[in-house]
Amino acid sequence: MASEEELFASVDALLNEEPHLPPPAERARLREAAGITQARLATALKTTTQSVKNWENGRSEPKSPRLDAYQRLLKGWAAKYPSPGAAPTTSAAATAPAASTEAGASPAVAAAAPARPAVRPAATSRRPATQKSAQRAADPRFPHGPLAVLDGDGCAYGVGGIMLDCPATTVVELVDWALGESGLGTPRLHRNGKDSDPLIVLTAAAAVKLGLPERLEGHEQRRSLRLPEDHPVVRQVVKAKWRLTQRGFGPWARIYRKAQGTQRQCVQLAILSWDALDERAWPGVAEMEPADVARVLGVYARRVITPRGSTAVSGLELMTALRPPTRAVRDEATGNWVSGHNPGSLGTEPMDPAPPEATPEHPVVVNSGWTGGFLDEEAYQWVRPVDLLSDEECTLPFAVGLDLNTAFLAAAARLVVGLSAPDHFRHPTFNPKIPGSWLVDLSHVEVDPRLPSPFTADGTRPTGPAWYQTHTVAYAQELGYNVAPLEGYLRRETGAYLDPWHDRLKEAYVDTLADLGVVKELTDGEFLAAMERHKDVDPAMAAVLTAIKATVKGGIGKLRERPQGKRYKEGERWPALQRPTWRPDIRAAVISRARVNMHRKMRNMATMTGLYPLAVLSDCVVYPSPGASPLDFLPYAASGKAQPGGFRLGPTPGLAKLEGVQSMLWAVDLMEKGLNPARHIKGGDAVLDEGE
Repeated sequence: MASEEELFASVDALLNEEPHLPPPAERARLREAAGITQARLATALKTTTQSVKNWENGRSEPKSPRLDAYQRLLKGWAAKYPSPGAAPTTSAAATAPAASTEAGASPAVAAAAPARPAVRPAATSRRPATQKSAQRAADPRFPHGPLAVLDGDGCAYGVGGIMLDCPATTVVELVDWALGESGLGTPRLHRNGKDSDPLIVLTAAAAVKLGLPERLEGHEQRRSLRLPEDHPVVRQVVKAKWRLTQRGFGPWARIYRKAQGTQRQCVQLAILSWDALDERAWPGVAEMEPADVARVLGVYARRVITPRGSTAVSGLELMTALRPPTRAVRDEATGNWVSGHNPGSLGTEPMDPAPPEATPEHPVVVNSGWTGGFLDEEAYQWVRPVDLLSDEECTLPFAVGLDLNTAFLAAAARLVVGLSAPDHFRHPTFNPKIPGSWLVDLSHVEVDPRLPSPFTADGTRPTGPAWYQTHTVAYAQELGYNVAPLEGYLRRETGAYLDPWHDRLKEAYVDTLADLGVVKELTDGEFLAAMERHKDVDPAMAAVLTAIKATVKGGIGKLRERPQGKRYKEGERWPALQRPTWRPDIRAAVISRARVNMHRKMRNMATMTGLYPLAVLSDCVVYPSPGASPLDFLPYAASGKAQPGGFRLGPTPGLAKLEGVQSMLWAVDLMEKGLNPARHIKGGDAVLDEGE
């Protein structure tokens, strides 16, 4: 006969067992009897539809805490919908008080979502509940959105508060899960383009769990560090017949296999503790909770593109995604559909620039022995000489900085650029409609010395012939001067390549500002007040806004990416040259137009107000002012509307916002030291050396 201790031990063993669920077929019957779809049940249990399918066909079983919630739900349904011939039963779950439900959710489904334990907090944001859910992806192939942030407990936080179970314990298993049951991805942005690969963001704990180091250490910048090829994780990836791109296993690792037909097999990883999210482009995001990281990146993915690297890389990838290089065309000889050039795109093959458009280390320059000078279209870095300040200006109390919203993006609007290779011409007749590079002497163009020259980045007057982009030469014509080019590298095939890129980023910028309370309908005074507090309204959306601005500047910068690394030798080709998007002439066109736009506004301001800038730095200009607000010196009509042609306040690209306010004495002191007030006007008293 069993002793009391043995009986209690047996009972305790039963109590400690995992809850038992009905057979898989019965689970499906109960759900269908309740009229609940698999997708709706998955939402209630914060899991995937595929997971519910697996539970109902016996391929897998849920784990706690979902196991307990699922069992409670099934017991409740079993009491309401007993199987034919079964005696009615009662259930504690059926008689227990109903759990609190969200609006529109049935009590049965709501019962499946009890409070989660502290080790895996619910994926909620710190923002108000009314703003909790983001738009779900409409494409049924990607029901769970573009990305997920994986923590060390195997919970993957997706967009809109969804939480997925990720059983992976190795990087290879993670890749298989991401391409399998995760339901992650993004539909193509253009019908001739490609779907975006799923992005898995790893927290430090998740990285360690998968066998990766928590941090990458080395003498180089952490973002340029990589795992060595003999690292166990790299060996696992290669052994499983997966590949890494040339940039290896770093903060942004792309793992892929060769596409089979139209089926891509590629997963993008981003490792937070390896500085994947640069603090300058994603302020504070790497330190956020996983659910909030998913929210920030999810909004960016929906409005811009699923991140594929730095914001600069994403900006460049967005150009290609919106202007795919190829499309399907019918072969007239065979009648088959083949890949052909997509009109308006840059094609699939890299294109060498004209020698003056290249950089000094470029093979085109080194191999040809080119000594004819280079295109030098850069943004302004100019300070007015102190001896050109008037007594009236020096007595004004304030220096006010204005910053143009995404000036490069505004310059890209309807910008016609060259799509074909450059052709060389001697003494061409200037045509402002032809994109290209022109060797022309603009030293005879007279400009008020209180304004920078529109033709050079440092604002000094040209001293002889130099290479200029079309918009710079056209501005000389606009000022009433004759231009006679000596040479030209011009392009016959042209198009507004950046138009869709501009339109998407403009909408993203305006929509994100609107989320922060800055909308077009505000008066100028209301706009200034809203901009002063917009970063405090929602730090997550403020980070998205910063990332969008970094995407614009970084994307334009990537068009002329220079060689990197100490081992590079002048004249060698570097990896960026293999891209069709290595186009320094397009970068020059954007910057030229932005600089000309800035000069035109300053010239109009001088005409309308008699005010001249103290300094300019890229898209920031500093003016002397009688008051501490731009409203004290910007030109307005008698009706109260801003005068066209000058600087105007507003939330759209190309309009201005307040950058900073300091005393006029502060600005003059910097100018006397040879420093640029536009660089420091936002930072208060902390003034760095100009070269830093």
